[in-house]
Amino acid sequence: MSSSLAQRAARWQQIQQKPLDLLVVGGGISGAGVLREAARRGWHSLLIEQQDFAWGSSSRSSKLVHGGLRYLAQGDLRTTWQSVRERQRLMQEAPALITAQSFMFAMVPGRKPGRHTMKAGLALYDWMAGEHGRAELSLAEARQLAPGLAPQGMIGALLYRDAKTDDARLVMRVLQEARQDGGLMLNYVRAEAPVLQQGQVVGLQVRDALTGQSVELKASAVINATGVWADGLRAPLQRAPLLRPLRGSHLIVPFWRLPVAQSISLMHPQDGRPVFFYPWEGCTLIGTTDLDHQADLSQEASITPAEVDYLLAAVNDQFPDACLCVADVLSCYAGVRPVVDDGQAAPSAVGRDHVVMSEQGLITLTGGKLTTFRRMALDALALAARQRGLAMHDDGAAVFRPEAALPPSLDACVRQRLKARYGARALAVLQDSQPGDLEPVAGTDTLWLELRQALRAEDVVHLDDLLLRRVRLGLLLPQGGLGLPGFIDRVKALCQQYLGWSEDDWDLALGRYRDIIRRHYALPGSMT
Repeated sequence: MSSSLAQRAARWQQIQQKPLDLLVVGGGISGAGVLREAARRGWHSLLIEQQDFAWGSSSRSSKLVHGGLRYLAQGDLRTTWQSVRERQRLMQEAPALITAQSFMFAMVPGRKPGRHTMKAGLALYDWMAGEHGRAELSLAEARQLAPGLAPQGMIGALLYRDAKTDDARLVMRVLQEARQDGGLMLNYVRAEAPVLQQGQVVGLQVRDALTGQSVELKASAVINATGVWADGLRAPLQRAPLLRPLRGSHLIVPFWRLPVAQSISLMHPQDGRPVFFYPWEGCTLIGTTDLDHQADLSQEASITPAEVDYLLAAVNDQFPDACLCVADVLSCYAGVRPVVDDGQAAPSAVGRDHVVMSEQGLITLTGGKLTTFRRMALDALALAARQRGLAMHDDGAAVFRPEAALPPSLDACVRQRLKARYGARALAVLQDSQPGDLEPVAGTDTLWLELRQALRAEDVVHLDDLLLRRVRLGLLLPQGGLGLPGFIDRVKALCQQYLGWSEDDWDLALGRYRDIIRRHYALPGSMT
């Protein structure tokens, strides 16, 4: 048995030794945030996830930590205020992971929003953030900052500021903080049914997908933080569906093909909904769509040909000389947002506030945004505390420990990357590195050290856990890296070293990964 499997087996035994104070279901950003806040308060807490950590929406988001200008347009000042304040807080606590990104909005007479409306919204946005991050640019100034930007009729542009991150790494950083405070977590463990006592939920029947073992776990409080899957855990309590699944799809193209230093923000000329594209991980990310998702939620979402055309049309509207086409697309991905709604409004008009409620003792936390995960966690934990007869308030404590100081002789890009991914543990991770670990994977900024560390200490079970979520090479390399022999051979050697995989194990893992890339991360019909 590999050391990682041995650690997992020990954890499986540990969770059965005494009742839990808190059992969290869902390993995305919402569940991670709850576990982090509970663990630092000394609660004996466990998080379980039926797939991999960040497998759902939290690895397939737009990767923006933002206030949400469109919520202002909808009159939702509360959501915007909370989001902007949380954005500022996160940028201060984890500056290497959550970084500022400037956005440019081309002004075109006759297109909404108008210049005065947009300027007023940005002024309010800045006031909420306590900063002055906006500017108005002439046509010449705009084209100097974004060469090639030329939507028909453009007269100038507005500049404003938000932030971006690696969403899956954000989840892992939050889980890392929880683990350092004693929080327990297991991926590939499914919640099968609530355990009831006098009509109240007092625990869950759970099953380990890797071993098939099933146990009953008792807990003083159970929080359903499964995002768009929340209705599934509510169904045994015979509760009406709460959620409207909305799909957001994205494209990734090589940076040389669409070299933008600013994020370009626009209202799509077809339907007037917001679209953007910006530099991310050495490529350019284009998103997002907003469509009702009717497919089976147990399967990963996939982009449709119509969505591909829609996103390419947005780029070519802003950069008509780019002539971006499907042949330029490196990869794509789609995620499903947990939106609380009655299904009557247009998808883009639906609010993004979160909901916390208790039903027979089962606390459900759903809705919301990546940016506001801390506020969401505190609301859910406050309700759990009341069920336990405790008082709880927001004490203002940081989510993240300070990022470690690294040797100044280290390359600046390497320092930034290690701090972003490991925070307070960055120096310890660096000290465990081996020769060649600080080299980047060819064509990317990803360090080989990141793969070694993930296999050694980040609960990797499948190859897709490693290449799509612990690192993002499955998105950044052509065909997920499958066509790069030197790369895939080195990954194989690392997996065999740390996971103890045989040749047969590797063949199975590679086949699974190839199928996932083909069905969910490549353009429809592009891989056979």
